[in-house]
Amino acid sequence: QYSPDNVAGADGDTDPTEITFPGCSCLTSSCVVHLCSCLCHGENYNNLCLRPTEGEEGYTRPVFECNTMCQCGESCHNRVVQRGLQLRLEVFKTEKKGWGLRTLEFIAKGRFVCEYAGEVLGFNEARRRTRAQTAKDSNYIIAVREHLHSGQVMETFVDPTYIGNVGRFLNHSCEPNLFMVPVRVDSMVPKLALFAATDISAGEELSYDYSGRFHNLPVTNREDKSSEEDNRLRKPCYCDSRTCASFLPWDRSLFSTP
Repeated sequence: QYSPDNVAGADGDTDPTEITFPGCSCLTSSCVVHLCSCLCHGENYNNLCLRPTEGEEGYTRPVFECNTMCQCGESCHNRVVQRGLQLRLEVFKTEKKGWGLRTLEFIAKGRFVCEYAGEVLGFNEARRRTRAQTAKDSNYIIAVREHLHSGQVMETFVDPTYIGNVGRFLNHSCEPNLFMVPVRVDSMVPKLALFAATDISAGEELSYDYSGRFHNLPVTNREDKSSEEDNRLRKPCYCDSRTCASFLPWDRSLFSTP
């Protein structure tokens, strides 16, 4: 079932449509940084493109868009992801990876491409569904963990297996042309927004790194290395990039462990 937006999962733990954020009181057509409560962390976009993080802080700033409760207009520059898909994309059959997604038009670096939308699940339901899968089943469940300065970790699980949007057809690449950013609009439940990591030509397949890294780095420490048992359960990667890690990333926490 196609849905352009996130929906509450079968477990009902989280309702992504609930509005919990107060709106800004800006009485202008477009909000101004430092004067707008939604832009207290700085400006998010420049000509529809996500502004890059300044310097090499090693972390990303949170992105809050103006929302339903805001007094600014619909043309506000701080409303991008909530407008949904604006580009011409095409689902197509790949040689080895099943279905894929490509663009039919040029996409500038930083431009919002599409959301990864589906059922928003709690951890227990996400783990139950993952454990119920066989080796032949496609796994669409994504686990996003945001590490806060306080040491807390916010988890979001989205499953577009049964209800989802065009984002479910995106394949993994170890050298992707998209990257994912959690963007919040009406509540703390984020929209998993995919932006162009580089200029993308018409006809190119779109991909992102399932592990969440902007660019995959060579395996250099024990933490990233997988055991033989892990590799037996994992699926091969066919991205054909120069730095291909051979296997698709996966989240061990959703699988039963000895």
